[in-house]
Amino acid sequence: MSRHAIFESSTRYFLAPILAFIDDDAVTEIMVNGPSEVYVERAGRLEKTSAQFNSEDALRSAIHNIAQWVGREIDETRPVLDARLPDGSRVHAIIPPSARNGTCLTIRKFSREARSLDDLVRLNSLSEAAQEFLEICVLLRKNILISGGTGTGKTVLLGAITRAIPAEERIVVIEDTSELQLGQPHVVYLEARHGGRDGQSGLTIRELFSNSLRMRPDRIIVGEVRGGEALDMIQSMLS
Repeated sequence: MSRHAIFESSTRYFLAPILAFIDDDAVTEIMVNGPSEVYVERAGRLEKTSAQFNSEDALRSAIHNIAQWVGREIDETRPVLDARLPDGSRVHAIIPPSARNGTCLTIRKFSREARSLDDLVRLNSLSEAAQEFLEICVLLRKNILISGGTGTGKTVLLGAITRAIPAEERIVVIEDTSELQLGQPHVVYLEARHGGRDGQSGLTIRELFSNSLRMRPDRIIVGEVRGGEALDMIQSMLS
């Protein structure tokens, strides 16, 4: 049994109380506010469910299991975890004392089917003129910045835009928690690493971005910019 298969089996065991929502393609987000309160988002609307974990320890065990498999830690001194499930869904967890009402777990799910710009036009999420404009920007190697509120489809749009990149180009993808899966054959995926308690130093998005410039990229895709790496990115764009 492969390591990935073991990870998938163990997470499904620990997340059994919310497994039905993880497998439901109509659910885009799962929000656990302590062991006895679970909300989901369907079609942009929040719904409270009857699902619940047996105890705080059961919920905490599920989070520790995820942290273990992605090589990260969460405890009272490091109370926040950013990780991912085997299917690529983004996981965010925060535990007491930083979460006053108990452990919070949020799972952002992504479509199992990669969307293209053609798909977004068909779904009336994008006009044909906007599609043509974005495709021209990609072919002319213009810098593209995607911004928007939580749950507005930034990652979906980014994924769709990347499908317009020519297949012969070398692409470097940099993310805090790996989510993007590109269809091109020459892609290098880099993921930030948080420092451990044993003195091991972490590797930030800013450091990965600086290193990526020495990797002969035709394209650099940064999944999320929220810190000092913004300055490096702007300087790179200007150069």
